[in-house]
Order: sequence, then structure tokens, then C-alpha cells
Amino acid sequence: MSTQVQTNFKRYEKKFFLTPTQYKLFTIQMQPYVKADAHPQYTICNLYYDTDNYRLIRASIEKPVYKEKLRIRSYGVPTNDNKVFVELKKKYEGVVYKRRITTYPSLTEPLLRGMRTGTENEQICKELSYFQSFYQTKPKVFIAYDRQAFQGIENPDLRITFDTNLRYRLDHLDLREGDFGEAILNTDNLLMEIKIPGTCPLWLTHILSELKITSTSFSKYGTCYREHILKNNTTVAKEMRFSA
Repeated sequence: MSTQVQTNFKRYEKKFFLTPTQYKLFTIQMQPYVKADAHPQYTICNLYYDTDNYRLIRASIEKPVYKEKLRIRSYGVPTNDNKVFVELKKKYEGVVYKRRITTYPSLTEPLLRGMRTGTENEQICKELSYFQSFYQTKPKVFIAYDRQAFQGIENPDLRITFDTNLRYRLDHLDLREGDFGEAILNTDNLLMEIKIPGTCPLWLTHILSELKITSTSFSKYGTCYREHILKNNTTVAKEMRFSA
């Protein structure tokens, strides 16, 4: 997690599931090329917004060329005095674009309705307002996980993260309520994400190949929706069958 607030991102993001053995070997071999992030270990808490019938995630899991999502994110459990991120994340032809602004937890809903304090990035505020006026979303699921983060030594824009203890809840949809929840996955494997603006470094490609680590298509919200929300929501399941 960077010490400087970045509001715009454009990068490639690749995800991998590592067994505990692969994780141990990978972290040993990457040591000459990476260093711990300024904040090496932390918990990420997210509120994902969607329509009443989960239109956004239903579209996303179909793997379209273009998809977008809205979430509120905090690092750790925020208090009323802590800032949170309001993020609009888009993916087009494999490239991830993220636009975000910071505000206080109590101001997230007014901001999405178009309120301004005069300190936000005006263009991003307009994009968020347009998104919300079009989709009329609301908080639908809380997802949290514990992260270990590294960045490249020669290329600081390279980030490698490891996520564990992925958890969710469908109630208490306020980041200030805590980071508790039920497990999304029943596995000991770790989720590794590699984030980089351009080409993957040769040393990283060699390590992935040597350890037989292959990328996977995985969405925390998408998996939570399929494995937990959809199975326990007969109304949404019926709508999906009718629209198929």
C-alpha cells in the first residue's frame, strides 16, 4: 500500500493460486528482485456496490471485453475520522483502469449522489456520479482479506501481493462495523497477484515457469456471488435462468 495517494491506475493484473510449497519457493527465489512494500502487511476491506439483481457482477462473470465495478475500500477497519477510497474499476481487453478518490465513511453515499466538498478530483467525481445515476447501485457484499505486499527493486511499479483469509458477509454493510465474515474459499492456497504497467520481467517469467505456476481467472466478488450469494438467493437464480 503506497504512502502517497494515487488516483489513477492503468496496468495489467494477473492472478495465480499458489500451494503453500509453491509460495515458499517463490518467495525465496524472488528475494533478489523485490523488497517489502512500505506497508508490507495489512487488511483490505471492501464494500462492493451492485444493483438489486446483481447486474454488474452477472455481466462481469460472462467475461466481456469491457466490465466495470464500484467499491468502497479501506485499509483496516476505519473509524469516522479515517479516510476511505471510493473506487471505479474498469477492465478493457485485459487492461485494468482504476479511478479513485478519498473521503470519510459518512460521506461516501452523499458523494455518490453528487455532493461535493471542493477538494475531490472533479473529473472522477463526475464519472462516479454518472455511474451511480445510470446503475443506481447500493452496497451488496463486504469482502475482506489479509495481504502481504512487495514491490520491484528496479521497477517500483511492479507489485506482487499475496492474499489469504478471504471472507465475506451480506449484512452489516458498513466498513466501520469490522472485518469479520465467512470464508469465501475452503483452501490453504494463497492468491498471488502480479500488477505491472507493461511487460512481465524475464526473471519473474522464469520463476513462474520453473515452479509451474500458471495464471487463473479469478474474481473475489465473482466467486462470492457464484458460491454463496447465488446459491442462497432463489430470486436471483431464477432471473439468471430466464435471462440465459
